[in-house]
Amino acid sequence: MARMEPSAAARLRARLDHPVIDGDGHYIDLRAPFHAFVRDHGAGALLEGFQPYAGSVFSSLGKPWGQQTPAERLVSRDPAPPFWVPPADTDYFASVTIPRLYHERLAEAGIDFAVLYPTVAFGLLHADGDEARRGLCHWFNEWVAEQYRPFRDRIAVAGLVPMHSPGEAIEELEHLVRLGLKVACIASFVARPIPAYADAPPALRHRLRWLDAFGLDSAHDYDPFWRRAIELGVPLACHSPAMGFSDRASCSNYMFNHCGHFAAAGDLLARSLFFGGVTARFPRLRIALLEGGVALGVRLYGDLVSRWKKRGGPNLARLDPARIDASRYAELIGKYGSELARFPAAELAASLAGPRDGERDDFAKSGVRSVEDIRDRICPNFYWGCEADDPLVGIAFDPRVNPLGARVPAIMGSDIGHWDVPEFSEPLAEAWELVEQGILDEGQFRDFVFTHQVRLYAGNDPKFFDGSAVESAARAALASG
Repeated sequence: MARMEPSAAARLRARLDHPVIDGDGHYIDLRAPFHAFVRDHGAGALLEGFQPYAGSVFSSLGKPWGQQTPAERLVSRDPAPPFWVPPADTDYFASVTIPRLYHERLAEAGIDFAVLYPTVAFGLLHADGDEARRGLCHWFNEWVAEQYRPFRDRIAVAGLVPMHSPGEAIEELEHLVRLGLKVACIASFVARPIPAYADAPPALRHRLRWLDAFGLDSAHDYDPFWRRAIELGVPLACHSPAMGFSDRASCSNYMFNHCGHFAAAGDLLARSLFFGGVTARFPRLRIALLEGGVALGVRLYGDLVSRWKKRGGPNLARLDPARIDASRYAELIGKYGSELARFPAAELAASLAGPRDGERDDFAKSGVRSVEDIRDRICPNFYWGCEADDPLVGIAFDPRVNPLGARVPAIMGSDIGHWDVPEFSEPLAEAWELVEQGILDEGQFRDFVFTHQVRLYAGNDPKFFDGSAVESAARAALASG
């Protein structure tokens, strides 16, 4: 698409002495061509009676939300799903649905390389039917690999990896590597039926689910999957919606459900992997928690440190009710007068214990022994996707905020393709406003739009950017540590 003059983003990029990598852009994966691709390859049966895009995984098994009356929604309480996701601008819509045009316009957006994720197909990762979920993820990866293969100098598209079991995850991970895809987009969680309600009616059983985030208390041992991802050098990213979580389940208001929902799903995954000891066992694991914002990572890191200091490891012993001296307690009750004198002091002290057996240290499985361990098992492993207009990016770089002066890795994700980016070329200029406002300095801006993306995507595969427009700069960034 010809322009009379360079865009503001292109002019800004020309002034920078480093590339710009979009850590989370989007294309619009239209259903009709994908379904035609599936049918053309003899797998059309996978589509029969299958509705992978019908709202939340917590919706009922009855009529889809769009076919219910407002009164019926008050009864079903099915969460209001997204609508009008891409901007209704013809050239923009064409850009995010036509790979060649997307590739051409990246320079206009001031972006040297983009890692792209789908928009609609995330629902495939959460489908209940094993055959349809695995088969459609397989064919989706085939489809996008074919569509974007000619544009690998500036674009890497993520493949979908379903996570209902370690076996299916490893199988699809190896498949996408054979296709030449370099990034695996995994589900943040699997909503599994609660065994205690296995005999409940299907519609009720569908709602009574627990969230398995593959670490703490998981139904499976996912260590073989994490190990295989590291062996293959494939970075992982999650982009699961949390619309339908108990506090994001309005049956009438999409925005109510949308606010913070990616953050909620990312927080769930990060906590599960940390407390389950996954990041301790696999320190090289790299996972992008996309679109939730780095404020979530800063809060999680700070929360873990403060809780460790109060009730982690040796600090927990200070809370043991057995430490209370019943005789001294009785003496103080007698001296200062209280209705507590009616009760045995030892019985009152023992009432604090509460019902708990087994391991009491909630940090035990994480393997941490110090605040430094928390830093080393959170900050290198999780990369927090931030949209360009997020003013809270600055706290990721602020040593006054983060314990031990740590930096919580923030990566710019343009979110191009969605309603919150009205203009295709807008994000880079928006991100630069963080420098103009004094929130970031230019070195921190470089890390936000380039260095952190390199460490995430090429951390376990130094050849990730080979053959791309940013190859030499990425190699130099890796070599500099």
